[in-house]
Amino acid sequence: MPTRRSVTGTRRTVVALFLLPSLVLLGALVVYPIGYSVVRSFYDASGDRFAGAGNYTTLFTDDGIRTALKNNIVWVVFAPTVSTALGLVFAVLTERVRWGTAFKLVVFMPMAISMLAAGIIFRLVYDQDPQKGVANAVWVGVHDTFAQSSAFPKAHPGRESPLKPDAGGFVTAGTVQAGRPVALPLVGVAPDQMPDGAKKAAQARSEPGKVTGTTWQDFTRGKGVGRLDAPDPSELGYAGMRIEAVKDGRVVASTTAAADGTFSLPASAEGARLRLPASNFAAPYNGVDWLGPALVTPAIIGSYVWMWAGFAMVLIAAGLAGVPRELLEAARVDGANEWQVFRKVTVPLLAPVLAVVTVTLMINVLKVFDLVFIIAPGSSQDDANVLALELYRKGFSEGQPGVASAIAVFLLLLVIPVMLFNIRRLRQEGRR
Repeated sequence: MPTRRSVTGTRRTVVALFLLPSLVLLGALVVYPIGYSVVRSFYDASGDRFAGAGNYTTLFTDDGIRTALKNNIVWVVFAPTVSTALGLVFAVLTERVRWGTAFKLVVFMPMAISMLAAGIIFRLVYDQDPQKGVANAVWVGVHDTFAQSSAFPKAHPGRESPLKPDAGGFVTAGTVQAGRPVALPLVGVAPDQMPDGAKKAAQARSEPGKVTGTTWQDFTRGKGVGRLDAPDPSELGYAGMRIEAVKDGRVVASTTAAADGTFSLPASAEGARLRLPASNFAAPYNGVDWLGPALVTPAIIGSYVWMWAGFAMVLIAAGLAGVPRELLEAARVDGANEWQVFRKVTVPLLAPVLAVVTVTLMINVLKVFDLVFIIAPGSSQDDANVLALELYRKGFSEGQPGVASAIAVFLLLLVIPVMLFNIRRLRQEGRR
């Protein structure tokens, strides 16, 4: 009689044959590179001489790597926490609105953008120039709402001017007299930068008992066609320029120039010197240096949160859909308000999901590279450095493949415990 083959054995053989290509590919793309990196981490830059643990010693003595490690700790603590918290808030709140699906779509949409594209977007968002960077445009707009910037930051006296520098502003060399108009010409403001309300400068009229004068943009001075002591027809007045009368270091009177640059001070200004205070010439507020050494890491973390909060929201929303509504309603019937229901019922029931999301994001941020490489400018890239970026710099820019391999192994050792924790949690959930 012919021998019957085991059905189980046949199936195992078929399964092994189907898995073989995947195992070969996994070995070639994962196992071999890991093994080679471990071996390479014990050799010097040339790859010919055994360096022992020298490359691993460098991990804790090199300033660049130590900065990268500190920044990675900041990333691991804040980026997953903030992303998960926002995802939780979005998931809970969108359950109560009819347009919740559309909101989730908008929040999740950044996940469709690559890290490279997101880095380019936020490099522009954080641009120092308020005319280009959205963040500074908003910041400067809010600032100027409460503290208006000067319209004359580059104004200064021209040749033969009666004004001289004084504590960031300018003051007349001599005292002024009532009934004798004063000319306060300035130059240095481009015509397109003049205040919108500025009109053609006018010669101030003499008024008994008052000190009058004109302050204007004397741009024709020195060309042989303009007058040295009075405004020309084509010149504009410095509308809004503040003028102070100073006696013995005290301001005895002050006023603001009209649209045509003319001004008038009371009789108390007679015998005083006229001062254009420094506030007239303060440089315009230029916003925050988002990509400077102090803020570059939080700024990049902000771009990461923008991308991954949607991911957290979708997973948490899926977990929230499985929460028994009877428990929530029972809590409300027992007198709990919405905050108490959220804190003492919803969050504890979502704890497994929140743990998985947080751990997944922790693994992700340990490998972050693209955002830091693209967003951080060269001047502050050292301050924003992370381990993945330092691995690239050591291996390709500084010619130290042994140290780069040691960083790669160190990153693997950091990721493995987090991965094991995540796998354990998933298995526990599967058994329930």
